[in-house]
Amino acid sequence: MINEFTDEEKSVLAPFFSNMDKDIFVIKNLPEVVKGALFSRYSRTTKSVRRVLLDEFIKKPEMGFSQIVGSLDVSTQADAIKKAEEFYDRVLVDYGDDSVAELGGANIACENISIIATKVLEDARIGLSPLEKSTRYVFFDQTENGSYKFYKEPVLMASEFADEYVQTMNLLFGTYSRMVEPIKKFMMERFPKTDDISDRAYQSTIRAKACDTIRGLLPAGTLTNMGIYGNGRAFEYLLIKMRANQLTEMRDIADMMKNELGTVIPSFVKRVSDKHGDAYRDYMAKSFEDSRKLASGFLSVESSQKSVELVDYDKDAEIKIISAILYPHTHLPEAKIRALVSGLSEAERKNILKTYVSERANRRHRPGRAFENAYYKFDVVGNYGIFRDLHRHRILTQERQMLTTNHGFDVAKELTESGLEPDFKDAMQAAKNTFERISAKFPAEAQYVVPLAYRIRWYFLMNLREVYHLCELRSVRQGHPDYRLIAQKMFEEVKKVHPNLAAFANFLDTNTYGLERLEAEKRIDKKIEEFGKKYGKT
Repeated sequence: MINEFTDEEKSVLAPFFSNMDKDIFVIKNLPEVVKGALFSRYSRTTKSVRRVLLDEFIKKPEMGFSQIVGSLDVSTQADAIKKAEEFYDRVLVDYGDDSVAELGGANIACENISIIATKVLEDARIGLSPLEKSTRYVFFDQTENGSYKFYKEPVLMASEFADEYVQTMNLLFGTYSRMVEPIKKFMMERFPKTDDISDRAYQSTIRAKACDTIRGLLPAGTLTNMGIYGNGRAFEYLLIKMRANQLTEMRDIADMMKNELGTVIPSFVKRVSDKHGDAYRDYMAKSFEDSRKLASGFLSVESSQKSVELVDYDKDAEIKIISAILYPHTHLPEAKIRALVSGLSEAERKNILKTYVSERANRRHRPGRAFENAYYKFDVVGNYGIFRDLHRHRILTQERQMLTTNHGFDVAKELTESGLEPDFKDAMQAAKNTFERISAKFPAEAQYVVPLAYRIRWYFLMNLREVYHLCELRSVRQGHPDYRLIAQKMFEEVKKVHPNLAAFANFLDTNTYGLERLEAEKRIDKKIEEFGKKYGKT
């Protein structure tokens, strides 16, 4: 079909495709709403996508294509957006369904939102790609108009706890800020620069180590920034879910996001606040509240110092995985294959597993889908900083409990060794006292004052393939020592119950390090040098 267009038609279509003479190409210069509608129609015709765009969009005056795509004048953008929404609705009625909204997306930035808010935004597992400001590479000691940057929770600011809340947040940030230079000095004395380390790599490594050490002081109400790319359908679900959240900040962010997304993908998010969206929101909110009341009637708070516990696992994992390895290479039903595998000797089973995964050359060579046939559930207790780091894994099921001070807090050994531990503990105790007073009346809002060093409980439910991915990735040398330990312990638990299945995690790093980021920074130096040679820059 490549030669199906006249020269005139090619000139019309050329701005919207990366090429006009190949079967593989990128669609460009089209609004997201048009892309979604275009692919919806494309799925229901024998025409090429270029032909669909030309015949059914560009050449049909009623589609208003030229107005939507050609309008660069700011004064006419509102009309263009309105026309685009009409355009989408027309195509949706004729050709599409809800899945059309997955074919158009948007980038949105969310600035000056709390760390708690970022976790709610990042709860979405499918259709959204978030990136959050790092507590490892950026110090959070800045002030704005003489005030540290933390969320002024409206319920608390209108309550009798307003002054105490502000004072405690300032204490936490003040302690953090006072520790920045002393901890950097301590790190440089503990890990002096050697001749084989560049100034850039050394300073970056020391900065990361210092940030990692004192980040536990930052409260969950710390203001941060994040960006998200997502498709329309994922945004719709996220916003409905946020509108059902018990926290004011979540509902406010949802409203602001809907307004902004409505300027570029209005049709994809319009149902967030229509009768269907409102009904879904009410269902979510009621389900959460009813469950909370039910649980509070017979469950009590209990602290646990066990950081990782394997609470459930697939007892037939080995048979299921080996059967799945063989399945695509036979014409037998699954039940028959499992029966045959059950009769194999251990040596035969090990050989099948070895054949399947022993050629892994690095951690990016993940085991195949057969490893998705066995599941493990871990109950984890770790500081909120660890949770933030591991929370970004989305191809699994995880759920957290409310952030409290009930499980105690972690103290980085460098704080003890540097003599900064007393000030750290004083700040932690002050936060605990404030939290306990606020939480008696406002348990959800009290979370904002809890520092990242305090522990939270959550669970992971994941298949073995994800266990390999998570544990190998999060145990790498440059990882934060706190979550490295969790990753190592999780795999230890799997190895105890399924040693044959765990035998091929060759890239699980169980060592401990001083300057975790150093080798990674050295590799960056090499890349900078290679870049300079390639582009003639120094």
